[in-house]
Amino acid sequence: MLKEERQQTILNEVALHNRILLTDIAETLDVSIDTIRRDVKELDAEQKLRKVHGGAISLGFITNSARNTNIYALDQKTKIAEKALSLLKDGGVIFVDGGTTCLELARLIPQEIELTCFTLSLPVAMELSSKPNVTVIFIGGQISKDSQIAIGANTIHNLSEIKVDYGFIGTGYVDSQYGLTEFDWDIVQLKKAVIKAAKKTVLLCISEKLNSQHRYKTCDINAINTMITELEPTNNLLKLFKNHDIKIL
Repeated sequence: MLKEERQQTILNEVALHNRILLTDIAETLDVSIDTIRRDVKELDAEQKLRKVHGGAISLGFITNSARNTNIYALDQKTKIAEKALSLLKDGGVIFVDGGTTCLELARLIPQEIELTCFTLSLPVAMELSSKPNVTVIFIGGQISKDSQIAIGANTIHNLSEIKVDYGFIGTGYVDSQYGLTEFDWDIVQLKKAVIKAAKKTVLLCISEKLNSQHRYKTCDINAINTMITELEPTNNLLKLFKNHDIKIL
């Protein structure tokens, strides 16, 4: 594989999943980790991604601005967020996860709706703070400089003390049989805590992530009450998910 093709594969994976591990890409492309490390270093120098310890993250994932042009598949994510708005009711108490799709949901929440919103994401909290009728409660803990979310034991403890009507979450990978997975063990623990804290859990997920999985399991697919993609609910890609007790929007 030519270097240009290899680097494009890296960019595609980073754009889709926001974060990647060098070891995963090296295995996928059947090249050495040193080769991938050099590729990532070059792409970082070209400001196409951000190199971090052991991997890389997308520029859209680390932006300090709530609205930017680096977000991958923004049109699809906006459509997902628009569908999610139908679940919001005046006086509701919700949780909004980190990640670019959840950030779109936060951006699109109408100015007039009255909500209490918990979040562990700094960008989401900043976006929600502009809504005059939304009470924003930030779930504190150690801040991850890569993803700009609160992480660690204190965050998980704080999540254990709340109960929300809806928990809107994202995922790195989702499969109809294996459920939701991530490559980061700490992120899995956070998402497990969010699911426990929510009366109903809503997964916001672009269709490119369907039928994919990674090493650490967040939950079975039927732990999710509702899954929202940019696709029509009748799309064949969603057929296997309909076999489970899960609502598709």
